[in-house]
Amino acid sequence: MSDPTFSSPAPERQTDAPAVNLSKPGRDSLAPDLPTAPTPPPTISTYPVGFTGTSGEFFRLWIVNTALTIVTLGLYLPWARVRTRQYFYGHTWVDGQNFEYTANPLALLRSYLIVSAFFGAYTLATNLQFQGWEWVVGIIGVGFVALYPWLVMKSMRFLAASTAHRGLNFRFHGKAGGAYLAYGVANIAAGLSSGLALPWAWYMQRRYQVEHAAFGRARATFRGDVGNFYVIGLTALGLVIGAVVVLAVPLIAGFALLSSNNPFSDSTDVGFLGAFAGIAVLYLAFLAAYSLSWQYIRGATLKLVLNSLELGGVVRTRATFSPWMLAWIGLSNAAVQVLTLGLATPWAAVRRSRYVLGGIEVLAIASLDDFAADATPGENALGEAATELLDINLGF
Repeated sequence: MSDPTFSSPAPERQTDAPAVNLSKPGRDSLAPDLPTAPTPPPTISTYPVGFTGTSGEFFRLWIVNTALTIVTLGLYLPWARVRTRQYFYGHTWVDGQNFEYTANPLALLRSYLIVSAFFGAYTLATNLQFQGWEWVVGIIGVGFVALYPWLVMKSMRFLAASTAHRGLNFRFHGKAGGAYLAYGVANIAAGLSSGLALPWAWYMQRRYQVEHAAFGRARATFRGDVGNFYVIGLTALGLVIGAVVVLAVPLIAGFALLSSNNPFSDSTDVGFLGAFAGIAVLYLAFLAAYSLSWQYIRGATLKLVLNSLELGGVVRTRATFSPWMLAWIGLSNAAVQVLTLGLATPWAAVRRSRYVLGGIEVLAIASLDDFAADATPGENALGEAATELLDINLGF
């Protein structure tokens, strides 16, 4: 990918009167100015993003967080979340400066307790089914669906206000109206269209995330196109269909062979066992292809957004990592975590972060120290708690 083109500043206002040259009074004093030499293109500085975390170091942090969360019956979870993000933010560097995560665990704890109370009431009503439980489940369910876009907005505001670089906090200026369009109307359209509008929903959500983000007083701009999201979706769909077709043909042939008279076996169960094994293999292969396709969607979307992001007209990001490699890392990470009963979780997290961040660069035509500070108001942690506890992924 070549160096991106930055937004040009607005041209100076033109008037109908000719420019007056006051340098030589007299006969030529009213002559128009001669054309000046063209301004040379700005120098683009490239800052690779670095990640210095290690799996062994993070494992020690992770095991302590896990143990304390279990011992305290979940009350330590906000501190565990904050410490984890502080570790990954603190080991991510740009231009010699690392990121910071400044959230207050006590603010998160209060919001966690509120969300947990509603979620607990919903779970108890569903399992116990006491008299009037349908009303409890219905009210909480409808309330969550109605508040979901608002919770997303609050979560992004809290996360941005809690993220800092070079001592300057990020901001998110998104409003509830935009959130209900991107995360309400768009999701409903995706569902009613049987997924045909799903790439449009991705586009609306990523545009909402990026175009309301800011670093100090510099606002971000999203230059992506909805067509790119349809290409990503169709590629993932083609992966699933292709994997099913490629695997189904030999399995169907094998089933037909085992179902016929087998001269090498007198067992009548061979055909049944063969069919069962074939269906099981096909089902597992479909799950693997489906998981791989969603991992690809995540990676390709992340790369597209990073390559379409501009900040203040002077900073852009460039991603060079492969979405397919990132999909393989996600799938293999999940397999290793299952085989190790979760003990490989720190290794998986560090592995993915090192690959992604190692493939990102920041391109700037101005010093990163030139961004002006902006007042960062206190943000409520309720949305952050809801999205974290319910495992709602809001990342690019």
